[in-house]
Amino acid sequence: MFAWWGTMVTRRRWAVLVAGALFVIVGATWGTGVFGSVRTDVFGDPAAESQRAVERIDAEVGRVTVDALVLYGAGSSVDDPAVRTAITSTLDAARQRPEIERIVSYYDTGDRGLVATDGRATYALVYLKTQGSTDELEAVRDHLDAPGLTTRIGGPTAINADIGGRVGEDIARAEMYSMPILVLLLILIFGGVVAASTPLLVGGLAILGAFVATRLLTLVTDVSVFAINVITLIGLGLAIDYALLIVSRFREELVAGRDPADAVRRTMVTAGRTVAVSGLTVALAMASLLIFPQVFLRSMGFGGLAAVLVAMLASLTVLPALLAVLGHRINALGVRRRRASGPRNGWARLGYAVMRRPVLFVLGTVAILAVLATPFLRAEFGGADARVLPTDVESRIVADTVAADFPSSPDTIPVLIGGGDAADAAAFAQRVGDLPGVGGAQVTVGARSAMVSVAFDGSTTAEAARELVRDIRALPAPDGTEVLVGGAPAEVVDMLDSLADRLPWMALLAGLTTMLVLFLAFGSLVLPVKAVLMNVVSIGASFGAVVWVFQDGHLSGLLGFTPTGDLEASQLILMLAILFGLSTDYEVFLLSRVREEWDRSGDNTTAVAGGLQRTGGIITSLALLLIVVIGGFATGGITFIKMIGVGMIVALIVDATLVRALLVPATMRLLGRANWWLPGPLDRFYRRFGFKEESPAEPERELVSV
Repeated sequence: MFAWWGTMVTRRRWAVLVAGALFVIVGATWGTGVFGSVRTDVFGDPAAESQRAVERIDAEVGRVTVDALVLYGAGSSVDDPAVRTAITSTLDAARQRPEIERIVSYYDTGDRGLVATDGRATYALVYLKTQGSTDELEAVRDHLDAPGLTTRIGGPTAINADIGGRVGEDIARAEMYSMPILVLLLILIFGGVVAASTPLLVGGLAILGAFVATRLLTLVTDVSVFAINVITLIGLGLAIDYALLIVSRFREELVAGRDPADAVRRTMVTAGRTVAVSGLTVALAMASLLIFPQVFLRSMGFGGLAAVLVAMLASLTVLPALLAVLGHRINALGVRRRRASGPRNGWARLGYAVMRRPVLFVLGTVAILAVLATPFLRAEFGGADARVLPTDVESRIVADTVAADFPSSPDTIPVLIGGGDAADAAAFAQRVGDLPGVGGAQVTVGARSAMVSVAFDGSTTAEAARELVRDIRALPAPDGTEVLVGGAPAEVVDMLDSLADRLPWMALLAGLTTMLVLFLAFGSLVLPVKAVLMNVVSIGASFGAVVWVFQDGHLSGLLGFTPTGDLEASQLILMLAILFGLSTDYEVFLLSRVREEWDRSGDNTTAVAGGLQRTGGIITSLALLLIVVIGGFATGGITFIKMIGVGMIVALIVDATLVRALLVPATMRLLGRANWWLPGPLDRFYRRFGFKEESPAEPERELVSV
């Protein structure tokens, strides 16, 4: 199939290139409109109890969800007549805006909890017509600015807006920092300007194509703005991977004396097949995110899936068509002389050295990886708050100021007594009052239901608050009523429970589908299992580093973030999917050449050394280039985006050095011919349905390093 595909793309090369150019135009015009179609306020599970509780309380009892806090700072007391007049007149005018539901201030209620302890600042609570609408908040922002006072806007909707705004800034900053370095490295690694342009071409196609697909998705479902991050990261990263693999093989075939058309065909049979297998496995890893109900994770799954598939298709269509047109001109504008590497180059010597002492290398690398992974054993999981933003962002300043300068008041957990009346709510409030950690329970009765506001001491992100949520949910509901618990602690409980319920299914889906694809690609039962285990140890080391840095706070000054003592759990799920896909990507690259050498020589040791010889430099180069891409994201302002960047950098370093260069060759040497064990019925199935091309064995030849 791949030979036929290579021949067809070569014959239709100009039509393929024109189609690719038209696709770029659509992506650059209509596709980039995705930035205005994605949302910043879709993190939770719409069906979670906490979400349903707040929605029903707002509808059946009254609005309890504050959209924004407007913080007014004065040089004198907030009771000063001039200050009072400036604030009240501003708020009275703002109340006339159609975007405003209501505004609550100290001057309306006399609540000193809304006044700073030094009396020089106060904040007002703003409820928008449409809960969580960043557009409505932006429309009234200027109307909340009191003359002569310092005005800052914070609160949930403002925090979401600031996070979304920083995403765009972080992408621009990442490109500004990483692209010049990336281009320079591409030229040096590819050895020429023309060859180095190919991954940028494929990357542009992948990113713009994923933008088109994602914008189409926004027409039918909510998509988080963070999908843009994963599109840029995965699209460019895999474009570099696939372009380097295909271009290096194309050059190898040219050196072997093939004409460009035959070289393209042979490249598709070998490297093209590898790209197809890799793309399928990475796509399946990203698709595993779709089983989670959280819009944030599903959006990342959509974005990643689109980026992977477009990068794969561009590498199998536009790139070979371009190579057929360029032919030997792929080496034009060279900046260094490519050197031939014989059968015993440095990577081959490393492979033989490792396989002479396989037990020593297995024990040594496993011990190092275990040490790196150990911190993950004490991981603590929680939710995100304003501290994920840089300290100079307006909504973060508001949150920090309110926490530091205003009287501490008990946080509350809203509890809906669906269909209940005052007597039902009072009875339930009495039961709640007996729970440990409860500071009081206030009853509010609406037209159709009632609400109990449960006060407690401590942070909404603390484990004690989550335990209180569980205790409240364990209480029996009054007869004929439905009890729903909402609030920030309940949202974290629902998120952690949802992730825990679906994580085994995600692991099963990603693991089994990956093993199935690798079985069909390499005709072995042992290698797919080993590949999954190698992924696990690599990811474990990365997660250990994440705990040590972001939970414990090491390097927080250098990296510029505020440690919270726990990790936002959904980000780790996202990291798991991305890292599993990328680790499998490198495994496929290595095993493809090992399988090719095994089919040629029939000797396991020679096959492993030959595979490492031909892919060791490629995998190391790919890891270096991807680290440069990710490094730009690690400098971003959002803590959990930074966490993903740092975790992926650690995983790439570990994967490209300890795992692929040492652990994989050592384990394959110990397994010997068992690497290729396949029972008779499965062997027949593989021969009939496997992803392979039958081609005549060729003598070993010198390679051109890339």
